[in-house]
Amino acid sequence: MKVGSWKSVVAVLATVGIVLPAVPAAAHGHKGTTYYVGKWGRPMFAGRSAAAPFLTIQQCADVMVPGDTCLIMSGTYEETVVPAHSGTAGQPITYRPAPGATVTISGTTAVSGWTPVTSADVDQIAQTDPYAQDSPFSAAVAAGHVYSTAVDLGADVTTVQIFTDKKMDVEAQWPHPGLELLDPAFQYAKTGSTLATIVDPALTRPAGYWTGARVQTNYWYITATGSVASSDVGSVTLDIAPPCIHKIVPNDTRYALTGKIGELANPGTWFYDATGKRLYLYSEDDLDQHAVAAKTRKLAFDLRNTSYIKVAGVDLFAASIETGVSSTNVVIDGITAKYLSHYTDITRGATDCGSTVTRGVADTGIVLNGTDNQVVNSDLAYSAGNGIALRGQRNSAINNVIHDVDYLGTYAAGVAVQGNSQTVRHNTIYRVGRSGVNLQWDNAIGGTPGPDSIAYNDISQYAKLSLDVAAVYTCCGSDMLQTSIDHNVLHDPAPRKGVTSFGVTGVYADNGQSNIVIADNVGWGNAEGTVMLNGLGSCSCNNGVYNNVGGGTFFYVKGANQSTGTKVFNNLGTFRGLTGATDGGMVLSNNLPDEVDPLFVDAANHDYRLTDASPARNCAIALPGITDGSTDAVPSCGAYQYGATAWTAGASR
Repeated sequence: MKVGSWKSVVAVLATVGIVLPAVPAAAHGHKGTTYYVGKWGRPMFAGRSAAAPFLTIQQCADVMVPGDTCLIMSGTYEETVVPAHSGTAGQPITYRPAPGATVTISGTTAVSGWTPVTSADVDQIAQTDPYAQDSPFSAAVAAGHVYSTAVDLGADVTTVQIFTDKKMDVEAQWPHPGLELLDPAFQYAKTGSTLATIVDPALTRPAGYWTGARVQTNYWYITATGSVASSDVGSVTLDIAPPCIHKIVPNDTRYALTGKIGELANPGTWFYDATGKRLYLYSEDDLDQHAVAAKTRKLAFDLRNTSYIKVAGVDLFAASIETGVSSTNVVIDGITAKYLSHYTDITRGATDCGSTVTRGVADTGIVLNGTDNQVVNSDLAYSAGNGIALRGQRNSAINNVIHDVDYLGTYAAGVAVQGNSQTVRHNTIYRVGRSGVNLQWDNAIGGTPGPDSIAYNDISQYAKLSLDVAAVYTCCGSDMLQTSIDHNVLHDPAPRKGVTSFGVTGVYADNGQSNIVIADNVGWGNAEGTVMLNGLGSCSCNNGVYNNVGGGTFFYVKGANQSTGTKVFNNLGTFRGLTGATDGGMVLSNNLPDEVDPLFVDAANHDYRLTDASPARNCAIALPGITDGSTDAVPSCGAYQYGATAWTAGASR
């Protein structure tokens, strides 16, 4: 738009309901200035009106001081915003769309200059990769479905992310995974596999074809990556056996192979030649009809050195937000974010178990370091790692909808909780690779440690890519200082298993987690019930399992002092592993016997309130804060007190 058309801009904005307030006048001290950003901005504009806005959000960030607001006009902004100043407690700095505007901050850059790949190009590629000829790739080229362009996306192929028309494409792979990130095609190692060798008759490519390829394996709770040292028809041998378990398990270990252009033969797939800096993309029509983009920036807002910032109402695409260890009172409110984080190298050369399984837990999704920061009222979707990572202390994730995250199936989660004193409440989380909430408590970060609160969340379709897991999973060997996991609805997990079954539950306190209150949770569809305790390694001690619906499973709680001080009261449902548990120190009381029907209002439709005739009325030991609200003289067993208003879980939007 030409500079001379400012009046036209003002008229157009008025027609869509965008109000152009006057710039606040200065009075006693700084009252706060409103700046504007628009796609028609120019470098010489002062940004003080919608008619003469800044061109970039960063220009706002460079000048704003406490109390200022940046109003952003509709458009897509390809930048990482780094504020120059923090706000204050009384005067935060705010970034939000102008009234009626739709704003996207993108981490991508357009990729253009596509040309069809020819048979002559295949011959040229075959000089360094002879297997490119007579491959699915060469057949796709002959059919006119492969295009390429020169572009520098860096030396690390495992961070490349490509989009066509704002939908993520996938790297060429065998087997072709499809385009649903949480429902990829699975291929299992077959009989004869052992240690670092995968045997599978479906591996029909010539000897040597897969040598040098990248491999991803998954078994039990371990997703790992490595490379192929050698290959033959019917087998591939990895450079090292997967960590943690140190072997390939026939019919249980699933695997996928990438890094060979010969597999570029399916819609929505790409191959990147990092040496030649050339991107190849499969398309069944002319790529000029589509918008292709590559991720080139990690963050939309880099808040690692600022505090008292509010980001509200914007959309993020292929980018995220991160605060720093000294950040405080940052509020992220009402954003919509897609494709927050992406990577495909999990192991990164490590051979130890811990760093492999926890890949992405600390540094993916929206990352809140520091203290008293919040992500609220937001919709977050698609991430190789987390939706949200809570680090530091007293940070919160409240009233968010989070889905299709952890598509690599590591210990990343819808919300990954580290640090301590964190709050995760009233979120709806679904379709996740492993856990809805992964709780890895840490009291060694400075400040006075305190308990976490994980409450009123609705979590479903978990365990899609990993096993031995729960909707809310916590591990290992920590005193959780009365962390409370309460009033959550945990249901309908979606595990895909090989021949071996591993536990899937609602709340899982694994490997000696202690001093947790697990109360008033409701679960269904969980193979191990709503609550699972594992005392292996130390002690499942001083836990309180109160008033839950859906039963559970306890193990390694029977040995001397394996469950000292743990109380299991007022629950409804079948619990396995109770026989002999009191020998380990566990106390059992007032749980409705398995054979007694609790007479729920409508169990078939998951209404677990109690009918008038329910034997769970007047059943419970009174526990302040847990059994409050019953209209009976004695509280009820189960998660819903008779006569009380039924509580609800999940986001309210």
